[in-house]
Amino acid sequence: MKKNILIVDAYNMIGNWPKLNKLKLSGRLEEARDQLLRILSNYHKQRDYQIIVVFDAMYVPGLSKSYRQYGLKIIWTAEDETADTHIESLAKELQNRLTQVTVATIDQAEQWTIFSQRAKRIPAWELYQDIKSANKEVQRQAQKYQDEAAVRRLPWDEQQLQKLAQLREQLSHEDHSDD
Repeated sequence: MKKNILIVDAYNMIGNWPKLNKLKLSGRLEEARDQLLRILSNYHKQRDYQIIVVFDAMYVPGLSKSYRQYGLKIIWTAEDETADTHIESLAKELQNRLTQVTVATIDQAEQWTIFSQRAKRIPAWELYQDIKSANKEVQRQAQKYQDEAAVRRLPWDEQQLQKLAQLREQLSHEDHSDD
């Protein structure tokens, strides 16, 4: 089975995911980056992907903040390198018969380079929808387990207690019959 790698063009996602774009437009880009990484970190736990997030350093030269808490590989491009260029070379390097690379971007020109390397492309909006779907599935599973646990914790009714007493009696008779 192939290893799945998702390469994310970070500022494409921030600019196209409604809540993150709203933060960016209100001058809270750092908060938008943090939320993007938190979202992708949760997604990483739900899907079988290694996630690499690429930021254009030309927007924030000299940024030194650490994002290790998210469990993602985060790359800041050189000041003279775009995220697109870095992603294209990274996809070429990583895509092989044992690895399937998927690139999350909105850049139409980049997609032809990605496809020529046999990598896949997922548009920003489609990734956003898949993340929402994965979150709903996790919530559905959590609710299912919570409901099942609640049922197990309910006190036994009289009928269940009588049935248990009968089973104990049967077991007791079987143990004595072996003597």
